[in-house]
Amino acid sequence: MRNRGQIYLGTALVIIGVILAIGAIFHVNMWAFCWPVALILLGVWFLVRPKWGSPGAFSNFHPLGGVRRYGNWKVGNEEIWTFVGDIDLDLLQADLPAGETTLRVYGFVGDVDVSLPAAVGVSFSSTAFVTDARVNERKMEGFIMPATFTSDNYATAEKRIRLETYFFVADVKVRVI
Repeated sequence: MRNRGQIYLGTALVIIGVILAIGAIFHVNMWAFCWPVALILLGVWFLVRPKWGSPGAFSNFHPLGGVRRYGNWKVGNEEIWTFVGDIDLDLLQADLPAGETTLRVYGFVGDVDVSLPAAVGVSFSSTAFVTDARVNERKMEGFIMPATFTSDNYATAEKRIRLETYFFVADVKVRVI
């Protein structure tokens, strides 16, 4: 399912709304109970989380800071997890495999910059509460709406990159050179 992030975000918003409604109706401070439970569930989820990526996908976790890759590096299916961080991926000189490679980036607040050669097909989707995205000169802004883009050569390109970002606040720039 391609819009899995939308389902998770929508579910989370519904749950938060129900919790706030119950607290208002019964005059109970639900946050005093919910925050500790949410943190416990988040910790358990990180320990036993399901593998959303493709089989064999590499997973990186950088809670603060970011990831910078440039020059000659090997690209593969990968998940990058961050709480707040910058993700800079320069694929201009990278070793890209034939076929589709999926890069998924998850976080709370993030700035994702990706540079690609023109021969590489790109499919981009961002699911976030607030999205500010640019693909070359095309600007997309969204508030609780996904931003998507697929290059004209995606279906026919020998090498394809699928970039999926899942954030609360996302600033994404994809440059095709």
